[in-house]
Amino acid sequence: MQQSRRRFLTTVGAGALAVGGGLATSAAPAQASAAPARAGGHRIPFTAAKVSQNADGSFTIGWTAPGVRRVAVYAGKDQHRISRRRAVAHGGGAGTVTVRGLGAADRWWFEIVPERGQSLTLADRSLHLAAAPNFRDGGGYRTAGGQWVRMGVFYRSNSLATLTDADVAKLKRLGIRTDIDFRTDAEVAAGPDRIPAGTKYVFANVAGTSDTGLGGYSLETEAGGVALMVAGEKSMVSADSARKAYHTFLTTVADPRAAGVLYHCTAGKDRTGWASAALLTALGVPRATVFEDYLLSNSCLAASNAAALAAVPASIRAGYKAVLDVRAEYLQSGFDEVAAKFGTFDGYLREGLGISARSLRARLLVG
Repeated sequence: MQQSRRRFLTTVGAGALAVGGGLATSAAPAQASAAPARAGGHRIPFTAAKVSQNADGSFTIGWTAPGVRRVAVYAGKDQHRISRRRAVAHGGGAGTVTVRGLGAADRWWFEIVPERGQSLTLADRSLHLAAAPNFRDGGGYRTAGGQWVRMGVFYRSNSLATLTDADVAKLKRLGIRTDIDFRTDAEVAAGPDRIPAGTKYVFANVAGTSDTGLGGYSLETEAGGVALMVAGEKSMVSADSARKAYHTFLTTVADPRAAGVLYHCTAGKDRTGWASAALLTALGVPRATVFEDYLLSNSCLAASNAAALAAVPASIRAGYKAVLDVRAEYLQSGFDEVAAKFGTFDGYLREGLGISARSLRARLLVG
């Protein structure tokens, strides 16, 4: 049981095209390329868009832009310097393309350019770090008002204690400048962060204590594990230490001087999960999308969770699995606590955290 205590907190569509050699090919007649009009007075017309890196190194880019007939896709290793000289793919108003042959890069970015309206620049959400499977970009989501959350500005992760030298070097090249650590002082002492030299370290203990125990909850039943996680989620909303930590987090993300903000706990799913849920909600991202982002930790941590579960006694396996999981009911309990304690989410931001969403939206939204 002591081992389990330590591990608990330490823990396409229409117009599809095949693209080879970085250029689009299709059995259908080639479509005219989209006009390379830079972002202007038009809002981003994409209602959905996503980039995924595949196991073979290729990329799948999908989008939906109602009312748009032609879209061109451009690729670059720097999101701010993507050349429009040569498109890597073309498609219609709704499409899915696969881009191959781009070569090695820390991160490939794709600018999706409609025939009219503002373009959208996205990348694969995962940073593909060897020792941090839950390290991912927190942006790339559409708000209810039609704007998009910038990518390449803030990142969420699990523990950074075991990052490889290559992982640390990659973070340096990608411009990680601020590291917000939500763990307890005991967790930090047991596994200090490995971060690039010059990165600002911010200690923001959400729990406010050094305790990594189970707080009287039993893992001998699934219900016990669920109760533990629900109680923990509620405390992330109402506990004084949590409110202080998340105030620090959100004010840091809103500060342009803190570019490349990384925030994490041990597993990158609970304390970090509420941080992301709060930020995305403050930015106006729909609640369903917020839940989707939260639940991604299950797939990111699937391998490590399976190994951890196999290592504990069978008598606590059901409860321990509930602790390792992220479940919709956990996050919902956090939103329920917001309603109970502060009435509305704006009330939580204003009264609980002492911030306004206005500065966050001004810095992090495009379109």
